[in-house]
Amino acid sequence: MNYFSSQCWVPFCFSLCAVAAQAQTVDADGKSAPAAAPAPSFTANVTVASQYVSRGFRQTWGKPALQGGLDYAHPSGWSLGTWLSTVSNRFAENATLEWDVYGGYAGTLGDVGYSGMLYYYNYPGAEYRATATKYDYGEFALGLSYRFLYAKYYYTVTQDFFGIKHARGTGYLDAGANVDLGSGYTLILHAGNGRVAGAGNDIWNWRDVKVGLSKAFDGGWTATAAYTRAKGASDAYDAYTLGIANSAGVIETSNPASGTLVVSLTKTF
Repeated sequence: MNYFSSQCWVPFCFSLCAVAAQAQTVDADGKSAPAAAPAPSFTANVTVASQYVSRGFRQTWGKPALQGGLDYAHPSGWSLGTWLSTVSNRFAENATLEWDVYGGYAGTLGDVGYSGMLYYYNYPGAEYRATATKYDYGEFALGLSYRFLYAKYYYTVTQDFFGIKHARGTGYLDAGANVDLGSGYTLILHAGNGRVAGAGNDIWNWRDVKVGLSKAFDGGWTATAAYTRAKGASDAYDAYTLGIANSAGVIETSNPASGTLVVSLTKTF
């Protein structure tokens, strides 16, 4: 994400990393012994989506999005990754791309998962010219999960936050559930609460919800449909605009927080 990423994730940027418990084998004497440690792994993913919505906000201005990422996971629990998505210059001035990099540690204690991650969100060439502020920003996140439930808190560590000046300390709480329904189906439930730090910046505070359903297919394919909706603490998002005219000379306005349905198809390699 992005103003409102994460991808973590990102891309739906919204679940915890976890490390599987070490496998056990039984030797010739019937004693339990640890199996050989799994090798480090690389995975890649490509997604085509009807639009890009992060933390409840439509970052492609209602247009389709192309997304992809690459992740490295070490058996010790450490991981690194990168993820990209097209975005609209109507939402972030002069932006056409979001490029995220992230890394951290995750593990499990029985049914409880925990993680600590660093994220940096880069929007090459993007700048809010009215205040000469870049859209790039960084976050630290702590996460906990229990079976299908999770909660993750993101804390902005950079001075600015997605074009908003003096916003270090901005926080976003992502809580929800990913419920395995069987036969490859997963019910996706999410609620988010964002608080923008800094004097006068609270007009940008928001809350968002998401309800979705995903279906995993053979060959690494996953189809997802989700309804998402955000609500600002003020009317700042109701007629959102950067004041830039389009090719027809019209200054476009939109409410990026309005309810919308997103459908996507992901291939994991």
